[in-house]
Amino acid sequence: MSGFNKVVDNYWEAMDGLQDNMTVIAGGFGLCGIPEGLITQIKEMGTSGLTVVSNNCGVDGFGLGILLEDRQIKKMVSSYVGENALFEQQLLNGELEVELTPQGTLAEKMRAGGAGIPAFFTATGYGTPVGEGKEVREFDGRPYIMEESITGDFAIVKAWKADKYGNCIYRHTAQNFNPMAATAGKITVVEVEEIVEPGELEASQIHTPGIYVDRVIKGQFEKRIERQVLAKN
Repeated sequence: MSGFNKVVDNYWEAMDGLQDNMTVIAGGFGLCGIPEGLITQIKEMGTSGLTVVSNNCGVDGFGLGILLEDRQIKKMVSSYVGENALFEQQLLNGELEVELTPQGTLAEKMRAGGAGIPAFFTATGYGTPVGEGKEVREFDGRPYIMEESITGDFAIVKAWKADKYGNCIYRHTAQNFNPMAATAGKITVVEVEEIVEPGELEASQIHTPGIYVDRVIKGQFEKRIERQVLAKN
């Protein structure tokens, strides 16, 4: 990797610098738009004590779920956690700390973190356990709770295409949390399906500018379907 070229040749280089007890922000929604290879690399590195910020934690045996197998995740900040039996087991056993956050709030926490905004107010969660212990203010007669933004030591993101300068395009619903996650990492690593030369991407179509991206790697993706539903004959 030299100059403006952010392409790395292997996953070890992509995740170089990841250490125990760091915070990792991961894009994806369910199994859609997840950085499969980067997650596998974390598994192989054996990095532990991680705080992982993501909408959910994959499923048993795939996605972020594989990091539960060797108890590499210490804390999950997420919105939906209903697809992992192992997740449930570790939560109930007190082995895994979980901070449940409404999806819109979680997205805004990432976006605000990337924008340098330390906190914001939202009505979502007021009067529920989500709002317990948080500052409350009233605007136009309606109560709002204060939510702090999120940043991470690493952000791992999956995009459809990127140029060598790190400018990224996401495809359809695989965009989900990825653009917000990409802005919120001190080191942002993007795993893509295709890498093109600078100038080949239409500037107006770029979702994440390369200024947010530190490393780009071309991956191979299984794109597993989370729940396959077939029509009855």
